[in-house]
Amino acid sequence: MANDYYGTLGVPRDASAEAIKRAYRKKAMQVHPDVAGDDPKAEEKFKAVQEAYEVLSDPQKKAVYDRGGDPLRAGGAGGAGGFNPFGGFGGFQTGGFDISDLMGAMFGASAGRGPRPRVRRGNDQLTRTRITLAEAAFGVAKPLNVDTYVVCTKCSGKGSADGGEPTTCPNCGGRGETISVQRSFLGDIRTTQACARCSGYGTVITNPCPQCNGEGRTRTKRNLTVQIPAGVADGNRVHLAGQGEVGPGGGPAGDLFVEIAIAPHEVFKRDGDNLEMVMRLPMTAAALGTTVQVQSLEADTPDCPPEQAEITLAVPAGTQSGTRIAVKGRGVPRLRGSGRGELGVTVLVQTPVGLDDAQRALLTQLAELRDETSPAVAVGDTAVKGFFSRLKDSFNG
Repeated sequence: MANDYYGTLGVPRDASAEAIKRAYRKKAMQVHPDVAGDDPKAEEKFKAVQEAYEVLSDPQKKAVYDRGGDPLRAGGAGGAGGFNPFGGFGGFQTGGFDISDLMGAMFGASAGRGPRPRVRRGNDQLTRTRITLAEAAFGVAKPLNVDTYVVCTKCSGKGSADGGEPTTCPNCGGRGETISVQRSFLGDIRTTQACARCSGYGTVITNPCPQCNGEGRTRTKRNLTVQIPAGVADGNRVHLAGQGEVGPGGGPAGDLFVEIAIAPHEVFKRDGDNLEMVMRLPMTAAALGTTVQVQSLEADTPDCPPEQAEITLAVPAGTQSGTRIAVKGRGVPRLRGSGRGELGVTVLVQTPVGLDDAQRALLTQLAELRDETSPAVAVGDTAVKGFFSRLKDSFNG
């Protein structure tokens, strides 16, 4: 064997077809005359790479070569001169090549082969809906109005006004592509492109439907209802299979994804499965202890039972500002699990203002009894810092 095709491509003799193809792409890029223009032997090297790939990518020629025979002569390709990608260069036979094959080898791109299907799956679609915190917590059936593609009602997706089937394109003969040939220093360069007459389908609709112009689908507003599960969070998406855009030619619909946006609530802030709120409490009630009624999130739902609208909260005597009182099982239902989070109520103790003489006298007497007329002030308490951080978070929520 005069030529070492495996050595030319730099692959072992047991290389797979995919490995041979990858090696060819790499070598073709390196030695192509347009890339390696300063190398006087670039044309010769490129010819050798092309010839090696022609043999090793063809199972029959490769088998002949591995047995020590002449694969080019045995394969009947190119005669004694062999495969020649430089037809037209002095001394070489005119063979020509398809530029799309070369580009595919060099850049990993592959030209389309054959007609593309007229009936195809539609695109997936994304829409957004805004819901309340209560709807997110307890679930809701939400109506949607989606701008999408639907099957054409006039032709039922066939694209033809008379219901007839598409006919073979006379321009490309059903191949869906046309080939143009140009002469260059490389020889005859064939360029493949989608047929302009049939747009690459290989068939034409002679009497297109006037409503969809032969596409088999029309764009319109579509009303549907999405069931949003209890416990969804802001940014979650609900997947509706087969509810997206209908494909060309009346093809199957893609999927619809509904992204959830939750409106801020005037009382509650959500923290995972927990709800947080701030309760303002008079100083006397915080000092003596009390029982209060606070709003529940269930109160925002339709037909909420009266006993669920409020929560009875026991405030211990001596409660300080920043104290968080947790109520188990009154938070948000868990999306992927059972039970609910907790409701956290942060107490903000309010100091009385606008005291009259009697009130001031009573507070003065209390201060004297507690020896607090000239109290010592504690500074740098990390607990105080923690309180202000929690309070800030609660108000920013």
